[in-house]
Amino acid sequence: MSQYVLRRLLIAIPSLLGISAVLFFVLALAPGDPFSELATNPNVPPEVQAALRARFGLDDPIYLRYLHWLSAMAHGDWGFSFVSRMDVDTLILQRLPATLYVIGSAQVLALLIAIPVGVYAATKPYSLFDQIANTLAFVGFSLPTFFTGILFILIFSVTLDWLPFVYTTDIKATGIHYVLEMIRQAIMPVAVLGLFQAASMTRFVRSAMLDVIRLDYVTTARAKGLGQAKVIIKHVMRNAMIPVVTLIALQMPAVFGGAIVTEQIFRIPGIGSLLISSILSNDTPVVMAVTFVFACLVVLFNLIADVLYGWLDPRISLR
Repeated sequence: MSQYVLRRLLIAIPSLLGISAVLFFVLALAPGDPFSELATNPNVPPEVQAALRARFGLDDPIYLRYLHWLSAMAHGDWGFSFVSRMDVDTLILQRLPATLYVIGSAQVLALLIAIPVGVYAATKPYSLFDQIANTLAFVGFSLPTFFTGILFILIFSVTLDWLPFVYTTDIKATGIHYVLEMIRQAIMPVAVLGLFQAASMTRFVRSAMLDVIRLDYVTTARAKGLGQAKVIIKHVMRNAMIPVVTLIALQMPAVFGGAIVTEQIFRIPGIGSLLISSILSNDTPVVMAVTFVFACLVVLFNLIADVLYGWLDPRISLR
């Protein structure tokens, strides 16, 4: 298993290098730069503008700028935000916990809904429960997160006044009251993302379970006298979860994309909202760093999926 993980890590490194190169060149070729506002500011002398551009290497060839950026990243220097007037890594570390909290909670909620509902629906195909689950799943992944987010705000914040519709990290409470308030303000964004992911996962879990539950070895296990619960959990679910893990890993870019929209709706101070504000203000170092962090998280989740493959099916680790 250790050699399997090592091989996957070695594959992830060139993947990240390729992603970083594409991101850097695309942003470098985009119109404008972090000092574009200085050119229109009469209070900044031209020699100061030229000195700043030379200091940050903005007039160097693109490939040299990329190599300088890559070397700086390798040494822990992620650049400087010209808008926020602070280091990019400090800025991201301030925003990252909120994003991971919302996304992580949403994924846990999606799994807690999708796996039991999908498994039970597969054991009772075409039953009333299966039909209701399929209908709700179709409705769930047909509605975009921005629509359900606004709908939740109208119902639970405006009409019922149960939940706050603005997420804030400046909570005055302490102790258990602080924890409860954090949970309370995260309910809607987590529910919006979690239900959207659970809808597609439920259909996929059901389909994967139906493919495995009809195989001969499952019939043999039942013929040996094993109980239904043991057959489903030990013999069917473990094999059926392999394509589900693949789906979860491949859906991570969509999850982060949905998190960007959700953070805008609920005003969550995460890296998604940081990315949008940095794009609007042409803060290129922050845009580059945030997109690269998203890429690293996606590669990390795919690596975790590869490790889970080896645990679910030991034969994979030997290939």
